[in-house]
Amino acid sequence: MVTLSTTHEESAVGVLDASQVSDLRDLIDAHLTMPFPFARNPHESEAAAGVDAWLGAWGLTDEPGVATMIARTRPAELASCTSAAVDSGLLQIVANQIAYQFVFDDRAEDVGRCSPGRLVPMLCESVAILRDDRPPSTPLGAALADLHRQVRERCTPAQAARWAWKSREYVHGLLYEAVAQAQPHLVRAGHCTSIRSLTAGVEPFYPLSETAQPNELSPAELHHPVVQRLTRLSADAAVWIPDLFSAVKEQRSGGMINLALAHQREHRCSLQTAVLLAIRQINGTIAEFQKLYAEVRPELSPEGVGYVEGMIGWIRGCYHWSRTVPRYADLTA
Repeated sequence: MVTLSTTHEESAVGVLDASQVSDLRDLIDAHLTMPFPFARNPHESEAAAGVDAWLGAWGLTDEPGVATMIARTRPAELASCTSAAVDSGLLQIVANQIAYQFVFDDRAEDVGRCSPGRLVPMLCESVAILRDDRPPSTPLGAALADLHRQVRERCTPAQAARWAWKSREYVHGLLYEAVAQAQPHLVRAGHCTSIRSLTAGVEPFYPLSETAQPNELSPAELHHPVVQRLTRLSADAAVWIPDLFSAVKEQRSGGMINLALAHQREHRCSLQTAVLLAIRQINGTIAEFQKLYAEVRPELSPEGVGYVEGMIGWIRGCYHWSRTVPRYADLTA
């Protein structure tokens, strides 16, 4: 038995010896606690067609490998699982944004692999679009500008501003990831989880969860310390779960920013043990989320409850999507 004691960023974990399993999916299903029931949006097929049309309109699927990558990641399916209760228009924005982030993330990984400095023009264009409303100079920038337009048309000014701010954090995170990949011997588990919270790109979707509510949340409710903590916990759980399913893929490609692989490096253990360590960390995070939500829920308005339920959607949605998506199909350890 392995026993560790740390803060939330490297949460308290304890892992029992695992029985032999045929692949990581069996191991994850046996040990991961998922208290939130599966749900799917009825407009998923419309969103999938809309994503294909939107990516094609900006020329992104004309670029080598993008169409295949989209087929393997199924952005509309992830949108459907995470945003089961939203209307078709908002689901389309969520699906478009997921598709864009997959394209952007893979491009950043390819460009930054040789040198983090090569990412600077790409990232600066994105920040200029999100912060200063500057015109784009590339097809990827044009897609981001159009996505920004969609968000501003659907959201209140305050919600759109939060979306842009969180999206800029995601952009900055990709530079941190490239630097970490270039200096792997310096990256500890705490650094990995900090970078992962940015590159996950989950928090930019939370202003869209605000938009799904019938009325705008009050600033006091939105910035309530417990609600802020729920935001952090849910975003971490949502991205750490796919890390479990992608661990073999990332290990084979030399990826560093993955929760399971961070535990493997930190504790010099097998991948199976590292995945179990990561699962216990995720279980602890979800348990803390449930406890805090139960305590604060009586204080929340219906809009506040709906907002937190949107966070839950990302936890359960990332789990159910990760289990079957072709992107993580190779799970043999």
